[in-house]
Amino acid sequence: MTTRTPLQWVPTLYFVQGMQFFVVMLIAGLMFKSLGVSNELIARWTGVLGLAWAFKPLWSPFLELARSKKRVVVVTQVVGALCLGLMAVALQLPAWFGAALVVLFLIAYASATHDIACDGLYMGALSPKQQAAFAGWQGAFFNAARFFITGVILKVAGQLEGSMGAHAAWSTVFGGLAVLVLLLAAYNARMLPGTPNVASAEPGKLSAKQIARTLQEVIADFFSKPGIWRAVLFIVLFRFAEGQVQTIGPLFLLEARDKGGLGLTTSQVADVYGWVGTGAFLVGSVLGGSFTSWLGLKRAMPVLIVAMAVPNATFYYLAAALPTDLVHIGAAVGIEMLGYGFGFVGMILFIMQAVAPGRFQTAHYALGSGVMQLGFIFSKTLSGDVQARLGYEHFFLWTLAAGMPALLLLAWVRLPDKEPV
Repeated sequence: MTTRTPLQWVPTLYFVQGMQFFVVMLIAGLMFKSLGVSNELIARWTGVLGLAWAFKPLWSPFLELARSKKRVVVVTQVVGALCLGLMAVALQLPAWFGAALVVLFLIAYASATHDIACDGLYMGALSPKQQAAFAGWQGAFFNAARFFITGVILKVAGQLEGSMGAHAAWSTVFGGLAVLVLLLAAYNARMLPGTPNVASAEPGKLSAKQIARTLQEVIADFFSKPGIWRAVLFIVLFRFAEGQVQTIGPLFLLEARDKGGLGLTTSQVADVYGWVGTGAFLVGSVLGGSFTSWLGLKRAMPVLIVAMAVPNATFYYLAAALPTDLVHIGAAVGIEMLGYGFGFVGMILFIMQAVAPGRFQTAHYALGSGVMQLGFIFSKTLSGDVQARLGYEHFFLWTLAAGMPALLLLAWVRLPDKEPV
């Protein structure tokens, strides 16, 4: 039996996970903007694509029927690579927008399925002690993918747009991504531990009917928790302003100045959003986690909600002032993403400490995360239409008001008095 250190496969496993996620949830919207698609269509359709991650708890239990999570991981990585290659072709078709959406739909659902198998493989192959030891590597390489996609891939696309045109540039970028993911899939096929799914390997232990019955019980138990509907409403309202700002904000950076935007190039957006913004988000997340650990979720939550308004206020300032200096813009985006990272910790911990505890803690955390994603999608899909009617400056002012209901509802939401031991 060959023994491999987790450092030989954890980084590549979570790097691919992050790449596929950020292609759909970050890069797709910026690509469509550079190709001339309206904000309304971008917000509406990229929101629909995000449903893959909202609904994945509903089919995740059925992956227990697979005999090997490694096989599911590798297959979904290969599917993702092939779809990235298809995207390069789709962008050259006459009906390129519709074709691109179909391919992104396939990438989204392959990626969401990969996430389930990926986390299952991590937990199944490592002991609890190892899981804790390598959790930092897991998060580091998932976020390294964010740096890579928004800081490197977006930068390359921006550079190529000037020399070969937007469609050819993005086709080239997706062709390169397809080759990279395929190479990583081949590496993972060799290096991932081949731990069998014990439950599915034993005859009579598991069936689709039993899984469906358990899933029904998990969902019923979730919605019978005291105060759960207030918690669900709080989750949706917490993300109501955020989903709008995080969708329209990057598009505002690319928008022409005569249309109220900052008129940055794709390459410049990669610099300020990919490197400065992502770095600030990670710093904010660490600081938010430390702050909440020190103060406790109940006392920290009002501050975390206020921090979520920092992006709204920052973009309102940018839309009103319309600065031209890239350093000025980069500093503002850094402040925006620092506040976003700091405040968003509150929602993760709220689901973990106030929603998930109970008989089915892991499954209820997944359901709570699905509700969180649905809240994001709801605000994301309507953001384009709202912005088109209000204009950028008034839109960002509206998002400041849209964040207030979550703060008001906080008084009626059940929060733990102290962190669970």
